[in-house]
Amino acid sequence: MAVEAVSPDWEFDRFDDGSQKIHAEVQLKNYGKFLEEYTSQLKGIEDALDDTIGDVWDFTLDPVSLKLLPYEQSALLELIKTENKVFNKVITVFAALCCEIKKLKHEAETKFYSGLLYYGEGVSDTDAVEGENQIQMGRFIAFLQELSCFVTRCSEVVVNVVQQLASLYCSNKTATKIIESSGVHFQTMYEHLGELLCVLLTLDEIIENHSTLKDNWTMYKRLLKSVHHNPSKFAIREEKLKPFEKLLLKLEGQLMEGMIFQTCVEQQFDTPGNGITVSKNSAFAEEFSVNIRTIFTNVESKLGEPSEIEQRDKYVGVCALFVLHFHIFRTVDKKFYKGLLDVCKKVPAVTLTANIIWFADTFLVAKVPAAAKLLDKKNLISIRTQRESFLHQKAQTLLKDVQSYYVFVTSWLMKMESILSAEQKSEKFADHLSNRCSIFIQGILYAYGISTIIKTTMNLHMSLQKPMTKTSVKALCRLIELLKAVEHMFHRRSVGTADSVSHIIQHLQYQALNSISVAKKRVISDKKYSEQRLDVLSALVLAENALNGPSTKERRLIVSLAISVGTQMKTFKDEELLSLQLILKKLDLVSELQDRVRIHCDCSFLYWHRAVFPIYLDDVYDNAVDASRIHYMFSALRDCVLTMLGARHLESCEQLLENYDREIMDVFKQHLLDKLCKEIEKDLRLSVHTHLKLDDRNPFKVGMKDLAHFFSVKPIRFFSRFIDIKAYVTHYLDKTFYNLTTVALHDWATYSEMRNLATQRYGLMMTEAHLPSQTLEQGLDVLEIMRNIHVFVSRYLYNLNNQIFIERTSNNKHLNTINIRHIANSIRTHGTGIMNTTVNFTYQFLRKKFYIFSQFMYDEHIKSRLIKDIRFFREMKDQIDQKYPFERAEKFNRGIRKLGITPDGQSYLDQFRQLISQIGNAMGYVRMIRSGGLHCCSNAIRFVPDLEDIVNFEELVKEEGLSEETQKASSILDSVLSDLTSNSAEGTEYFKMLVDVFAPEFRSPKNMHLRNFYMIVPPLTVNFVEHSIGCKEKLNKKNKVGAAFTDDGFAMGVAYILKLLDQYQEFDSLHWFQAVREKYLKEKKAVVKEQSVQSSNQDEKLLQTMNLTQKRLENYLEEFELLYFSLSSARIFFRADKTAAEENQEKKDKDEAPKDAGDSSASSSFTDTGTK
Repeated sequence: MAVEAVSPDWEFDRFDDGSQKIHAEVQLKNYGKFLEEYTSQLKGIEDALDDTIGDVWDFTLDPVSLKLLPYEQSALLELIKTENKVFNKVITVFAALCCEIKKLKHEAETKFYSGLLYYGEGVSDTDAVEGENQIQMGRFIAFLQELSCFVTRCSEVVVNVVQQLASLYCSNKTATKIIESSGVHFQTMYEHLGELLCVLLTLDEIIENHSTLKDNWTMYKRLLKSVHHNPSKFAIREEKLKPFEKLLLKLEGQLMEGMIFQTCVEQQFDTPGNGITVSKNSAFAEEFSVNIRTIFTNVESKLGEPSEIEQRDKYVGVCALFVLHFHIFRTVDKKFYKGLLDVCKKVPAVTLTANIIWFADTFLVAKVPAAAKLLDKKNLISIRTQRESFLHQKAQTLLKDVQSYYVFVTSWLMKMESILSAEQKSEKFADHLSNRCSIFIQGILYAYGISTIIKTTMNLHMSLQKPMTKTSVKALCRLIELLKAVEHMFHRRSVGTADSVSHIIQHLQYQALNSISVAKKRVISDKKYSEQRLDVLSALVLAENALNGPSTKERRLIVSLAISVGTQMKTFKDEELLSLQLILKKLDLVSELQDRVRIHCDCSFLYWHRAVFPIYLDDVYDNAVDASRIHYMFSALRDCVLTMLGARHLESCEQLLENYDREIMDVFKQHLLDKLCKEIEKDLRLSVHTHLKLDDRNPFKVGMKDLAHFFSVKPIRFFSRFIDIKAYVTHYLDKTFYNLTTVALHDWATYSEMRNLATQRYGLMMTEAHLPSQTLEQGLDVLEIMRNIHVFVSRYLYNLNNQIFIERTSNNKHLNTINIRHIANSIRTHGTGIMNTTVNFTYQFLRKKFYIFSQFMYDEHIKSRLIKDIRFFREMKDQIDQKYPFERAEKFNRGIRKLGITPDGQSYLDQFRQLISQIGNAMGYVRMIRSGGLHCCSNAIRFVPDLEDIVNFEELVKEEGLSEETQKASSILDSVLSDLTSNSAEGTEYFKMLVDVFAPEFRSPKNMHLRNFYMIVPPLTVNFVEHSIGCKEKLNKKNKVGAAFTDDGFAMGVAYILKLLDQYQEFDSLHWFQAVREKYLKEKKAVVKEQSVQSSNQDEKLLQTMNLTQKRLENYLEEFELLYFSLSSARIFFRADKTAAEENQEKKDKDEAPKDAGDSSASSSFTDTGTK
């Protein structure tokens, strides 16, 4: 806080009242408070971003990355400032040319290479439309024009570089020298020139190897011919065609014929008008030759060594420079030429870019034919055979290479982790930095070595069209993983690396400056003046100035050029110079650390070798233990995306990207995801069905593959999506289980078990299907029965005691049964609401059946007979001991048959009996629904500890003050529990409802004809017993059609109708079953008596007949007894002990007491539906 200056006039009476101090303290306190708040805000942001935010970065997730390469803000003219003006100009020119070359190289690599390479990609043969190729070429012409301008520019730069160097090394003795150049070797200039020639050479190679481009070019020319003959058809003016054709001819001559490099080196380098002669300049020729040899010596010594880095690219440059030298000076150093070719034995091929491979022998023979003639042909043949043997040998040593690199890289990764995690100690800081520097550089060297092996092997196989073995492919894929592991390590430790790099650069600059200052002192101490010494001093000062600043490319280039001048006159001792060169080399590598890592770890060439991906995935699947390595492969495949953006033959490069994305994903699904899904599903199925012993699951015999490793793999990033293997398999299993459960609901338990097993064994969080669950005992569904109740009651037979329905007949070997458990399962499936609906359906069905029932009872033949029987019984009951005679019932049964029979031999009474059985079956079904509902409710509520004392959850939740959603959920839970409790404690009395709904109508005066029903029961029972015995006898026969052992529906039906008519007392007054018993016992006695009489006669046939008669009588008696028991049981359901009058009285009494709201609403709603 600034305090205003006090005027001197007031100085004399100034006094300290302490207010300023208080004010400062308040401000300090506020500032401290602000800092605390700001710190806590930052902490909050940090926590929100990541739970474990730290120094470790994730390659697949990070939205940002650190760029360590500094950019030069100053112009070259500002950087190159010394007192020596001429020297300044020389260095400025060369530095500017080198920068230009670097820019051109960058443009070629980022724009032109990918544009040419990807031409024709992204359109499959099946999708290709007629004329698509010409359209692609049409889009591509603009790109080719740009390429033409680029090539022209490169040629101009090559001429300028050569002329600038030639003017510096002038052989003309009379001409004034620009600077003393006798001991100056601008090796950097030649290296840059070599790089530029490499670019032109690469463009040639790409076009030469691109058959699609050439074919489409030819098609396009043909198309142009057609346009030329009929321009109006294509809406093109003729005057525009000629210039366009000329342009195409120019492009073809310049680019398409593989003469880009050749045209450049065959240019006219002499410009006598400007006084520049190049071809006759012997000094320059010698200097040129010396530099090529020096570079070559440096390159050759490093090739194939562990410390090799970019030497192969420089070797291509040397070969290109050699060809340029030959074309300018027309001289060949045979020994050097042979030396260049000998390298081919060590380096059989060099990858220029992506899948473009370059053979030095082919290039040198083609471009320097004069020298090739001098060589022995056997030598050239041996180089070619050496190439093939190299490939064969590589295939054998590849595994060994992988193993050794595996050890190297893993130990390097550990060193990186430890050195970046270790605390820096100030006393050993310099050693610490040197250590870090060497480890960083080692990482780059490993990356370069691995990358070279992969590219050379893959591209050689492709170029020589030699197939690769699966083992080789797997080994190469392992190397790709290692390459990416190196890149990921640099990224993961971006923060630590960034921190170290700036310190390492400063340390290296300090060492270089020390070395230069020693040399500078040496120059200054020598008092002899000469221009050469002045140049050296200027160069050293310039190098010092450039090193005193950020380590940008431009500054390092200036240092390199300055040192070329500064090393003459033995300013440095040999060991000093070597040390300085090593420091500068390290400085180059460390300054460009990130770029180097990116370039050497770039796997965009994989686009051309993506056929290896399926084999790789199969290998990953077979060796699931290290499944996480798949991240590295996808990272490698992602590298292709950046180069694809340079494609110019499609409307949008998105098309190419989508095609690639789809292709990779299809392969990934086919070779890994789908296989994994199927295998997991199979494993779960076999595990759940182990009791079936489907196959040998012994891991000692069949082996064991732990696929769970795949589920610990983090989601894989690819394009704009994340591929989560765990989520994919979970979704597949969820979908499969859901669909299969839908098809066969009774399998729900099996799939639930498989879900649980998937969670336990593989940690998959499965989704519940939430399908209505069924059991293996599901039987017919309630809904099915409800919809077809008329079919059900006719096809099924009811058993009263076991509460079970049995199918009457079936085409299968088995008969279906339906019991309470089945009904309970169905109710659980559909909910308890279905019970009322089912009873409602039953009511509708009964209404129809009672209509037929009424018609039968109204029939004159039936009514007259029944009235006659009733009159007889009333008149004769005293004589017949109050028992309805069996003979009359039998007579009635037989008499009905005279009225007529159906085609299948059934009388009207048979049909009436069946009608009553069906009504009884319907009532049996209602009884079973009620029992099933109680069963289901009791199952549902079995987990409630005490039904008498159920806790109110809503009150507890409100007490705890939980959220509104929780309160809502708790109130729903309370209502569910109360429903279940009331339902399990008492069921709805459906029988009573069905009696109440029909009874008034049955008992009304208009239906008086129904009052005769009790009299038809005896003949009906006779008819039923005959039918029942017939059915049971068929059980023992071969043809079992019509066989049955139970039909309690009849008893239920009779009991129900008697209740509706309130005729239990009338029926009981007949004492019918007593009469039957007496009749059969009487007959049985007579037979026994007859047997004892006839036994003395010993007539066996007669005795047999009597035995059979006795057995028949016993059977009939037994059947009647069973029917009596069934009817008695059925009557209990309808409270047969009370008459309608007694029930009404009871009802009146009940009305006075409070009613149960639930039951009354249920019955009233049902009655409403009934009366409708």
